[in-house]
Order: sequence, then structure tokens, then C-alpha cells
Amino acid sequence: MLVLAVAQPDCVSYDVAKNAVRQAEMVRRAEARVVIFPELSLTGYHVDAPAITMEDSRLEPIVEACAEAGAVALVGAPVKEAGLEYIATLAVDGGGAKVAYRKVHVHSSEERFACGQRPEVIEVDGLRLGLAICRDMGIAQHAEDTAALGIDVYAAGVVHQAAEVAVQEERARRIATDHHVWVAVASFAGPTGGGFEHTAGRSGFWSPGGELVAQAGPEPGEVVRLTIG
Repeated sequence: MLVLAVAQPDCVSYDVAKNAVRQAEMVRRAEARVVIFPELSLTGYHVDAPAITMEDSRLEPIVEACAEAGAVALVGAPVKEAGLEYIATLAVDGGGAKVAYRKVHVHSSEERFACGQRPEVIEVDGLRLGLAICRDMGIAQHAEDTAALGIDVYAAGVVHQAAEVAVQEERARRIATDHHVWVAVASFAGPTGGGFEHTAGRSGFWSPGGELVAQAGPEPGEVVRLTIG
């Protein structure tokens, strides 16, 4: 059995240190093995935010929270590797942070960032989580390629406008039913950059049959949990 959580942090634009403290608090509150956060959760959706490194001391509150809770946190941040910058998902646990996934299908407004080259999977307690970031969910090939790696859960961190809740939910249902996997979506709530003054929130979980089984509201601060396995 694996307890997953999707979290909607109250994010401060560009302030990695403050956001890390808030997301550490959510890891403790979630009481989950894996806690999934939205796209660029550590900076807010600001495509000009400076890239961070895995040795950044500002990540330490999340590392400490994961050590205490026995959790893995999937947080979003811009990173730089070998001269290229990516929108990334970091996997943070009690031992530190690593880049777990680089967004494959970057938007035209994200031209600063290179495209990740392949789908990625992390394994936690025997369950395999395929990773995605926002626009990836709208590209059928991404879900197909990720599912082909043998996954139990398709886990995505996203940012959507409040008016795009139906799009967010349709994508989750489609992936769940097409590939018969659980889908977990952590969706940004509250205002952020890039013109996203009113974001969707409503993070949730969809069953392999496409049924919505748990969902947050539109406000920041919520955590929703689900036990699978």
C-alpha cells in the first residue's frame, strides 16, 4: 500500500527559501509516502526565475521534512545542466534532492528552456510513478511513451487557468482510461506569474477507469491523499 498526496502550496513569487519552508510544512501535514507539487512550485510560474542546483541550501527544509516523514517530495523548479536549462521535477527525500524529470513538451512561451529528451519513472516501495509536467499531459504520445515504461501512476505537476479546469480533468481521465493507470495531478492554486492570476487548483486523483476519486478545491493550502496498491 502506498499513500500519495497532491498539494497546492501558497507560493511566493521567486522566493525559493520561503516556498521550501511552506512545502516542507505540507510534506509533514500530508502524512504520505509521496507528495506531489505543481509545476515550478519552488519559484512560482515565472519563466525568468533563476535556475537552482541540487546542492542549494534552500532545499534543506524539504530534505529535513522528508527525513522526518519518510516521504519523497516531487517539487518543481528550473534547473541548469551542462549549459542547458530545464523545467524540472525534483525528487527530494531525506538524503537530498535530484532531478527526476525534465519537461519534454515545453510551451512556446517557455523558449528559454530546453526540452527533456525522454519520459522518466521513479519507483517508490515497488510502485512505479511516471512523471509529467503540465503541457506533457496534453500530448497523447507522452502518456503512451511513459506508460510503455510500465507504470502504476502517472504523476503530473501543472499550472492552469481557473477557466481550464475542464481541460485539466479531461486530460487526466483520458490518460487514466487509455492506459489503465492511476493519475495524480498537483495543480497550482492562487495567483502566480505568466499571466496566471486565477489558477485552477482542484488537484486530484483519477482511478484507472477514469473516475475522479478525490479532489481539492480551488484555494491554496489544500492537501489531498489517496492510498493505492
